[in-house]
Amino acid sequence: MWTPAQTAAFLASARDERLYALFHLVALRGLRRGEAAGLRWADLDLEAGTLAISRQLQQLGGHLVTGPPKSQAGQRVIALDRTTVAALRAHRQRQRAEHAAAGDRWRGNGYVFTSRSGAPVPPDWLTRYFRRLVTASGLPPVTLQGLRHGAATLALAAGTQMKVVQDQLGHSTITLTADTYTCVLPEVARTAAEDAARLLFPPRRPRPPATHAHRNSPRRASGYVRKRRRPAA
Repeated sequence: MWTPAQTAAFLASARDERLYALFHLVALRGLRRGEAAGLRWADLDLEAGTLAISRQLQQLGGHLVTGPPKSQAGQRVIALDRTTVAALRAHRQRQRAEHAAAGDRWRGNGYVFTSRSGAPVPPDWLTRYFRRLVTASGLPPVTLQGLRHGAATLALAAGTQMKVVQDQLGHSTITLTADTYTCVLPEVARTAAEDAARLLFPPRRPRPPATHAHRNSPRRASGYVRKRRRPAA
């Protein structure tokens, strides 16, 4: 998996790509490639910032077939952050322009991520497309599945509860989630422990250095010392 900095660098390098929103979605919310390929605009509520997963697109015998998600847990509703909503809005505007340019040649059927003629994109093609973009970015090679895993790592590092991450990824059990991201958990647990201790023992603020008024006295600075007057005889 990439580090957060590497993921950010990839997204920056791919920002002008037609299907940038797809990679943004996978990187932040962890969709499987078949789930992303099978996504329809009817599944999104950009006003509410939610996305419903109810199907995936698969390649069987050289044909694209729509089927249910990988497991029952794969049917889920995912919350979208503001950057992902913005990326999807921009993608919708681009797709509308392509639809207008294609005219009667448009073969769209409501899919979010399509070819320039509106046809759904095969998951295997997405894998090759992603590989080309990674090579062009100069970053260490990862798979599209690795980009999905990175979304879970980001969520855990941000302090998201394990159950929430399980639901986000569509894992059938929380044990699967924990086993998959064992390498991330020690650091997350350590951060959580420090956060809990900070509630009882907040860090002390350093005291400001003591100041004495006489140190800044203009008379002392000039060397002037007032002599005590003797009483008259």
